[in-house]
Amino acid sequence: MRLLEISFSSNNKLDSDRKFQLAQELGLPPRQIAIWYQNKRARWKSQSLEVDYKTLQQRLDNALEDNEKLKLEVERLRKELNKNQEVLLGFNTTTTNNYSSISSSCDEVGSTSCLQLHDQSKHNHLDKDFYACLIGDEGHFGTHDGHNFFASSLS
Repeated sequence: MRLLEISFSSNNKLDSDRKFQLAQELGLPPRQIAIWYQNKRARWKSQSLEVDYKTLQQRLDNALEDNEKLKLEVERLRKELNKNQEVLLGFNTTTTNNYSSISSSCDEVGSTSCLQLHDQSKHNHLDKDFYACLIGDEGHFGTHDGHNFFASSLS
């Protein structure tokens, strides 16, 4: 039987010359050698399928494990994104509130807080309110009582 195993490992298909040679060496009928090869091929194929199945099962298990890890990572990233969006929204709200308070705190013309907090390049939509605060309702620089700051320096 060892001779059949060695022969099978070198070639799992049995040609007629090899069949008769093995039958002669082992003292068995050629038909028995052919049946042994058929059975051996069936067992080999079954074992091969089992190995393939185990390999595929392991790959599936690894893929499912990776999938779970990725789901957790996606969830973590979503939470981080939501947190960052809330911070950004809070920053935008704070910035808008700061500029709104600039406009309302400009009751005194020339208030340094009005000039320090205004960022014209980033907040063009606040320009009208800011300049209205400085110029006044009459369209000239001055206080609410109509005094023009520049009039005395020009005369």
